[in-house]
Amino acid sequence: MARGGGKAGSLKDKLDGNELDLSLCDLSEVPVRELAALPKATVLDLSCNNLISLPSDFCSLMHLVKLDLSKNRLQQLPLDFGRLVNLQHLDLLNNRLVTLPVSFAQLKNLKWLDLKDNPLDPVLAKVAGDCLDEKQCKQAAVRVLQHMKVIQSQQDQERQRKLQAEREMEKKREAEQRAREAQERELRKREKAEEKERRRREYDAQRAAKQEMEKKTKKETVQTRKPASSSRPPQLPRHKHSWSRSVLRVLLLVLLCILCTLAVCKLTELRHQPLCISVNTLYEDVVAAVQNHKALQNLLHQNSQQ
Repeated sequence: MARGGGKAGSLKDKLDGNELDLSLCDLSEVPVRELAALPKATVLDLSCNNLISLPSDFCSLMHLVKLDLSKNRLQQLPLDFGRLVNLQHLDLLNNRLVTLPVSFAQLKNLKWLDLKDNPLDPVLAKVAGDCLDEKQCKQAAVRVLQHMKVIQSQQDQERQRKLQAEREMEKKREAEQRAREAQERELRKREKAEEKERRRREYDAQRAAKQEMEKKTKKETVQTRKPASSSRPPQLPRHKHSWSRSVLRVLLLVLLCILCTLAVCKLTELRHQPLCISVNTLYEDVVAAVQNHKALQNLLHQNSQQ
């Protein structure tokens, strides 16, 4: 089998105006690089070769207007086959195609299509119909393009639905994540509050125990001092004691003065003075009154004994 050139020889030698005939060249691969160098070759005939597939860079030959791939062994077309936007005539007769790529819907300039003698999907085969004459081949091009546009629209919608579902799922995951984070924050907040409450209770308990201990210690101290203080006579308040002492001193001083006056009036020459006479008389009256009082007490005592 020829690869690249093979029986094709020099492509330029085969170029006739804008037509390049590479049919019956036993090609197993398409010489895309050489074809790309011939932009004038807008009509390309690759029929009757051994092509099983087309390389992905085949779709870079966007200058093609008419393409004949009939009577090969093609099982599928490149996914981006729709890049051949200038293609108007496409012959895929007698290959092994089952489906067409969705990008086929982008061949907006396609006017002629032959898909006969391919193991097409039943739906696609029914849409394509027969291509027995020029009219039927043109109708096949229109119907297949419409069919592929519907499939493309359906796939776009499905893709949009999947994208929307993914977005909704992502939003749901984000909402769940936010909910989990909020729950974790609330849990941490509650745990912190519980820890704070526990520490507060411990503090209150320690404070209460400390106060109870202080009360107990104070009570024991009071009980320890009580016996010693009970043996002593009760002491008057300090200010009251000072006042009583002052009164006693005054009374003693007055008594001393009276005794001194009495002694002077009794023992000195001043006893003849009027003041001393009065003092002596008062003294004698007091002594007499005391003696009478004692005599009265004795009498009463004797009477009580009788």
